[in-house]
Order: sequence, then structure tokens, then C-alpha cells
Amino acid sequence: MAPTRRPSDGLLARVNFPLYAVDMLTSRHILVAGGGGSSKTGVANGFEIYELYHNGSHFCAEEVLRHETGANVVMNFAVRNGGRRAYLCAGQEAHCQMYFVQPRIECEDEALAEGKKPAPVERPHENGVRQRGAGAAHSGVESLPNGHNNAPTAADVLKQFRRLQFDIQAADVVQTDFLKNAEPLQRVVRISGNGRLMATGGTDGQLRVWSFPQLTMSAQLPAHSKEIDDLDFSPDCKYIVSIAKDAQGLVWNLETGKLQHKLQWQTPEGAKYLFKRCRYGTVEAHKDNYRLFTIANPLGKVGKQRGYLQQWDCGTGQLRASVAVDESLSSLAVRDDGRFVAVGTMFSGSVSMYIAYSLQRVLHVPHAHSMFVTGLQFLPITNEEGPPISSDTEAAVLSISVDNKVCIHSLAQRRTMPAWLAIAFMVAMIFIVFVLCSYIGI
Repeated sequence: MAPTRRPSDGLLARVNFPLYAVDMLTSRHILVAGGGGSSKTGVANGFEIYELYHNGSHFCAEEVLRHETGANVVMNFAVRNGGRRAYLCAGQEAHCQMYFVQPRIECEDEALAEGKKPAPVERPHENGVRQRGAGAAHSGVESLPNGHNNAPTAADVLKQFRRLQFDIQAADVVQTDFLKNAEPLQRVVRISGNGRLMATGGTDGQLRVWSFPQLTMSAQLPAHSKEIDDLDFSPDCKYIVSIAKDAQGLVWNLETGKLQHKLQWQTPEGAKYLFKRCRYGTVEAHKDNYRLFTIANPLGKVGKQRGYLQQWDCGTGQLRASVAVDESLSSLAVRDDGRFVAVGTMFSGSVSMYIAYSLQRVLHVPHAHSMFVTGLQFLPITNEEGPPISSDTEAAVLSISVDNKVCIHSLAQRRTMPAWLAIAFMVAMIFIVFVLCSYIGI
């Protein structure tokens, strides 16, 4: 049985609107988005950015920026870091709105010169949420688990005076869905790993590929007969996979614009299943060697039911491995090095983590949320935009839900046999085999 949640894991932040999308803006900044829609309910629409850190015992998050988007709820987005600034492409109804996210460093003395109040003292609570209190600026000295304060380092002192902030500016917008006789809606947007292409899909079933960041359409494929639920680019940027409510999972060749193969599998008892999410994952951090993962749920059943996490052969489109889960699945994430996969559930709001190559479950967090999990994102370990967060965990995944919560779930370092012990064991086994062979005269 997989271990359950670490005692220090759980709630990172609570937002006052339902959450639908999550990603890492930098190696240590979380971007979440959602909202209540255009109806006059008083529920906001927009983005939240949090800075994440580990204080030696658990993860903590601090709010950095809130950006509201008026009447437009953000149901999906994609982020591309361009060095000096990041590009944020957000699905807002039938359109894709691009934003420029410009980082800047705010100095404490500049804030005081402008008449701003010093940053409030942030005390890490036991559940990981920073508790705000009026007072002096944050000192950068974190409390250790034993209650003693660690001596401030140069980085701690620098953090007292300099802090990374972000400015969000609206840029180009394009219509990406053209459903007739009903309201069009963009369901998904993805940006290729090389940053040259963007793909969108929505209710009209058309897969549209755009040049990026110019946002000019380069291809339109009549991929599906029903609305597209998810897309993903392969790590080598040669293929794109699309899944939709027509029960089809299709892999397309981006160079030719033709269908490469279909994802086909023998469903249990001949029942009809729909793919829900799809993600590629690298193997040993090599972009030319990768796996494809999907989650699938049975169609037309209500209540608790079996969903599947699946791994596919990218060359043939044949199912390589699968594992059943005792309820429908709602979200999927793969870590940037391809070692771990995470899934979120529809009814119980649970989160599970698996070893990618074997689909062995290594972590299970029951009832992580009070409602279905809308998004998952692993903390990066190979991020090009800065060093990853140092912690005592082997892997950690963020989860969001329409319950307005941002949570984190981490896998403790698993015990492995030391190298010297493995060598000693092998030498002992060779000696035993040699003695046994000599005894029986072989």
C-alpha cells in the first residue's frame, strides 16, 4: 500500500475564487487561475502568483501578485518563459489572451521611499500557510524544527531588501474556437517545448496550431467530431496528441499535418471509455526518448467507478501498461524529468503519485480536496529559470480544486540500499556460488 500524506503537507493557500489551472511561472513561483464567470455573483476572475519555499520542515507559500481579469474567467492557460519576460496565454471564452509577465526586483528601501508599509512579518503555520502579522519587514531567518533560529546567510540578508515582483500586461488576443449554434469555448492551450508553436482546442473539435509568440495560425486540423479536452506536444516537438469527447486519442505529425496513429486499447467488458487528459514525459531527461500518459473514464456511469492511468508506446500507439483506480480521474501531471506521474480524482478529491515507468503507486492522499481536483503540477527539478527549491522530499506535486485551495503533497525520500552494502552483497553471493560449485564438483 502506498504511504499517505506527510504530516507537514496540505494547504498552501486559499483563494476567494474557484481554481481551474496551475503551472510554475519560475522555478519557485506558482501561478494559479480561475474565477466565478461572467455572472454577477461577486466571485472574482483572474490570476494569483505565490512564491514557494521550504523552511527546513515544510513548504510555505507567500502571495506575490493578484491580477483580476474582469468578467472573463480563466479556465486554462500556458506559460512560456522567454528570459527577460514570460508569456502567459490564457483561455477566456472563445479567445486566447496573451499577457506579458515582466519580473522586477523591488528593494525594501525603494518601497519605504514611496511611502509603502514594510512587508508584514510572515510566520509559517504548521499547515504551511504563511500567517500575516503587522510589524517589521521579514527578516529572512527561518525557524528550525527544534525551535532555534538559524544564523542568517548572505542570501537571507539580501532577501530582506530585495524581492521579486511581477507586472502583468495584456497583449495580443486571438479567437481560437468557432463553434456554431452554441457558445464557442477554448478548452485547452499548450506551448511547445522549443517555444515556437502554440496549440489550442475547444468545443468545435478543431486542432489549431499557431506560430509563437506571433499568434498567426499555421495549421488547422479537423481532428475530432466533438470538443477537444486536452492536448500536448511531444518533448522533441515533432508530434502533438489530442483527445476529445468522441472517445478518440490521436497523435499528429506536426511536420506533415497528418495523423500518425490512434490510441487503441481493449476496454474492460467492451465498455466505452473517454480519454480525459494526456501528457508526454521524457525518459531519463532525454527529449528524444519519451512516454505518453493518459487517463480514461467509463462513459455514462454515475457515482464511484473505475478510471485508468495508462502508458502508451509512442512509436506504435499501442497500450504499454495501465493501472486501475477505484473512481473517475480528473487531472494528470508528469514531472519534468519523467520519473513520476500524478493523478487527481473526480469524486473524493484525492491525489496519487506513481513511478512513471512501472505505474507503481508510491503516494496516496485521500480527500486532499473537498471537491474534484482540477489541476496538478509537479515542482520542477530541471527548471532553466533558476535553481529548484531545496527540500527533504523526493518529489512534490501541487494540486488545485474548485474548493479554492492550493495544496502540496510530497513523497519522502525512499530508503535505498547503500552502494557499499550492494557491492558487499554481490561479493558475498559470488563467494557462496563459488563454494557451492566447488562442493558439488562443477
